[in-house]
Amino acid sequence: FVALGISWLGFVLGSILQLGVEGQATVLQSSDLYPVQRPGAATMGLQVYRAEGCAACHTEQIRQEGVACDVVLTAMGNNPAAVKKAVAGLGAQISDATNALPKTVLSRVSKAGADAATASISSAGGTAEIHIVATGPDIARGWGVRGSVARDYLWDDPVQLGNLRAGPDLANVGARLGNVTWQLLHLYAPQSVVKGSAMPPFRFLFRVEKIGGAPSPDALQLPKPFAPAPGYEVVPTRDARNLAAYLVSLHADVPLFEAPFTPEVSTK
Repeated sequence: FVALGISWLGFVLGSILQLGVEGQATVLQSSDLYPVQRPGAATMGLQVYRAEGCAACHTEQIRQEGVACDVVLTAMGNNPAAVKKAVAGLGAQISDATNALPKTVLSRVSKAGADAATASISSAGGTAEIHIVATGPDIARGWGVRGSVARDYLWDDPVQLGNLRAGPDLANVGARLGNVTWQLLHLYAPQSVVKGSAMPPFRFLFRVEKIGGAPSPDALQLPKPFAPAPGYEVVPTRDARNLAAYLVSLHADVPLFEAPFTPEVSTK
């Protein structure tokens, strides 16, 4: 009984005390709150995602192994020659043109290495920033920009973490593939948008209808091998539209206190 009580305290009560009070947080260097409640269609789409067993093939949890630092040159200062020499000492090259800035001059180094590089550039009269970059295989694949944290799932009930990756992770799929039409095409005929896709088609979420006086504005524009017979069209059901809305709502791409990173800037 004592062992059971200790286990309950550790696994159940401990989790409730730690995660049960989780709420929205302010995005780093912003006044925006995160996460925001999903729109109604996306909220209903979560239930379609659950009912169709999508979590059996997809996870929604980006794994992060660590962080590294990038050094970004933002200004040449009054002595461009000295700054160019300092940058060359880091193994990079930079032109005198200010329109080439900001420019990443050192990538994926330790904090100590980044501090030394920014100090060298600063002593030459230039200005540089240190950008935090999350690292790990999932991030290298382009599935996300940081690791998933508990706060990402604040509005999801039930949370669809998944444990098998027959397909890519979807925690940040809305940032990668945020077009509802693309998602609908992918649901109806995966190979029409992803060559060689092993995903099964979810055609029961669509209706094949005879075209009436005019084509439906919601009908899918399918390439010939996947199109219905002449005179017919494929129209998504409400469940299909809700599921697509849920998929494009999946964004985990803002920096938080517990998951910091520096959002990308345009570099040349």
